[in-house]
Amino acid sequence: MSLKLVKRARSETYYVRGTVKGQSIYESSGTSDLEQAEEYRAKREAELWQESIYGKRSVVTFAHAVSAYAEAEPRSEATKAYLRRLLDHFGTTRLADIDQIALDQAYRHILRDGAEASPATKVRSVLTPLRSVLEFAAVRRWCERPAFDKPRIPISRTVYLRPEQVTSLIDNAAPHLKPLLVFLFGTGARMSEALELDWSCVDLRGRRAVVWQKQGNERHIDLPPRVCASLASLPNRDGRVFRPVRARKSRNGKGREIGQAYSENGRTSGGQIKSGWSVACRKAGLPGHMRVWIPKGQEKPKSVFVPDVTPHDARHTWASWQYCLHKDLMRLKADGGWGNITTVTRYAKVMPEAYRAEILEWLGIRD
Repeated sequence: MSLKLVKRARSETYYVRGTVKGQSIYESSGTSDLEQAEEYRAKREAELWQESIYGKRSVVTFAHAVSAYAEAEPRSEATKAYLRRLLDHFGTTRLADIDQIALDQAYRHILRDGAEASPATKVRSVLTPLRSVLEFAAVRRWCERPAFDKPRIPISRTVYLRPEQVTSLIDNAAPHLKPLLVFLFGTGARMSEALELDWSCVDLRGRRAVVWQKQGNERHIDLPPRVCASLASLPNRDGRVFRPVRARKSRNGKGREIGQAYSENGRTSGGQIKSGWSVACRKAGLPGHMRVWIPKGQEKPKSVFVPDVTPHDARHTWASWQYCLHKDLMRLKADGGWGNITTVTRYAKVMPEAYRAEILEWLGIRD
C-alpha cells in the first residue's frame, strides 16, 4: 500500500498516511498547499522504500542528526552557533554523502576566508563540530564513523606577559574590566569559567572559588591575596561576579548601565571583552597591528588595533608564573585543570627565575 494525503476534521493541513514495506506512517506534511503536500508525500515514500532496502543509514540527513545531537544534552552557545552555520550549509544532505570533498567545500562556503582560513579556524569552526555530530550519529548506526584529514596546526610559541606588563595592561583597562583581568591573571581561569562564576561559588575568607569546566567538571581554584582584595572591592554579592557595562540612551545621549551577565553569543577566546581588551593593550604599549577595512556599504575606512596578546594568554601567563614559583608540573596540571601532562610541559622554563620576586609581589604572596 502506498502513501496518500488525507485531512483531519477542522484542519487544513494535509497528513500523509499509509504503509510502505510493512511500516505504518501517519504524519503531518506541515502544509495546507496540495502541491507542496504531494511533493512531501512523494519524497517520504521514496525515503521509506530506500530505507527498507538499504537500511536507515541510507536516508538519515544532517539536519536530523543535528537536531538529535542538540537535544541529547545541553550544548554551549558557542557550539550552537557552529552547528547553525553547518546546518545552513549541509541542510538535508545525507550523512552518507558527507566526505572529505564535502568538508573541503564546507570550508570554502562557511568560513570568511574560505579555503585560505587558518588551520586552527578550520578545525575550531567546522571540523570539530562536524565530527562531533557524525560521531554521535555513528554510535546510533546512522552513518560510518567519520574519517577526515585534519589540517596541520603550526606549533606557536607560548605567549606570556611579565608582571610589569600585566600591571600596565590592567591600569589602562576600563574600570569594570580591571577586576576581571586581575582574576584571569591571578588564577589562570578560562574566560568561560570566569564569566560564569557566581558569588555563591566564591569563598573570600577561605580564598577559594569553584568554577565549572566546559566538560561539566567542577574545579576548585585558590585565590591569591591580590585577587581576594579585587573581588572584595566589587559592590555586588549575588549573581554573576563579573558583569558587563553597556551604553544606554539618555536625554543627553550618554549613559552606561551594568548588565546581569555576559552573553556567549558564540564567541570564544575572550570575544566578550574584545573591544576593551584591545584598547587596554594599545594604551599599555603591547605589540599588535592596525586592521584597516572599508565596511560594506560605506566609503570611509575603519581601523582597529589588533593586539598580539589575547585574553586567553592570561592563562598562559599564570601558568608560566606558577611554574616559575614552584617548579612542579604535576601541581600545575592539577591547579590549572588540564587533562594531560603534555600540555603543561610547554610552560616549563618559560618565565625566567629573575622575575620570581616580582610575581610574588604582584600576587600579594609573602615568600
